[in-house]
Formats: sequence, C-alpha cells, structure tokens
Amino acid sequence: MKVEICAGRELERLLQTQVSEATAIICFYDIAEELEDIPLPSGYEETAVFRITLDDLDIEELGEFGFSLDSFFPEAEELARFIYRAYEKNQNILCRCTYGESRSAACAAAILEHFYGKGISIFRDYRYIPNKLVFNKVYDALQKIKEES
Repeated sequence: MKVEICAGRELERLLQTQVSEATAIICFYDIAEELEDIPLPSGYEETAVFRITLDDLDIEELGEFGFSLDSFFPEAEELARFIYRAYEKNQNILCRCTYGESRSAACAAAILEHFYGKGISIFRDYRYIPNKLVFNKVYDALQKIKEES
C-alpha cells in the first residue's frame, strides 16, 4: 500500500492525472472550511473518500476550543476502519488537508507506522509538521482494531 500526502489545491489535479480507483482518499477540512465536492473520476466510488472536519490543534489549544484529550477527534475509530478496508482491498491511500503538512502528514505517518513501522519517515521529512494529536488518535485507533482481530 502506497501512502501519499497532498494539499487541498493539489487534490483535484491528482485526481485528474494520477489517482485511480485503487486509491482511498482521506480529506481533512478546517471547521471554517467548507466541505468541497471532490470531482471524482468516472468509475470512482464515493465510498472511497473519507471526509472529516477537524481543526489543526495542538494539545495546549484543546481547552480553548472546548475539547479534552478524550473528546478531540471522536471519528478516529471510524477513520481507522476506513483505512483497514482500504488496506484489505490493497488500495493506496491519499491523505489531504488544507496545506498538506500537518493533519494529512500525521495520518499518513500513523498508517505507515501501524502497518510497516515506518512512520518516522514522515516526521523526519522537513516538508511536514505532523500533528501529534492526530497521529496518536489515528495510530491508537488502528491498534485497537488490530487487537480486536
């Protein structure tokens, strides 16, 4: 499984040129950002796209926005199940967020760490600033599913 990261503005171009129906897409949106309709190529199923509204917050900011560590990102388990379905179908995964640096990078790192023990490659890449909260939430949810199996 190949895991890639992109910014919001890159997604449409990638869909038209490089992404096939063998790719699952995870789209992170800011709360203030409108969920956009993604122009999917023909033959591409809407079920291969997971959209989530989640601001790019650090642990110190959670209280300011009314979250606790437990209440932040409650969709992580649903996202992990989506990731596992893509993995079982041998699909590639494309992670998208507004700038392609933080939430998408964290999600990609969690996937790579969980399945291949290679998440550090994202943290070591200067192009990315993975959100540690997102990384831990996704990684923990993936581990939980693995333990249930």
